[in-house]
Amino acid sequence: MSEKACTNCHFLAKENACPKCKSSSLSEDYGGLVVLFDPENSAIAKAMGVKEKGRYALKVR
Repeated sequence: MSEKACTNCHFLAKENACPKCKSSSLSEDYGGLVVLFDPENSAIAKAMGVKEKGRYALKVR
């Protein structure tokens, strides 16, 4: 089963719904991958608006 990126929060999920925001709007067409361990002190997390640890897509189409 391939990972899908949530079109709302960009979280990468293996399920058919996003476990973070509960959206069912997922896409297999995404670019880039960022793994956030410390989002509170991460400039990338701040730029993306992410507040929780996890694997995120940089761009979702």
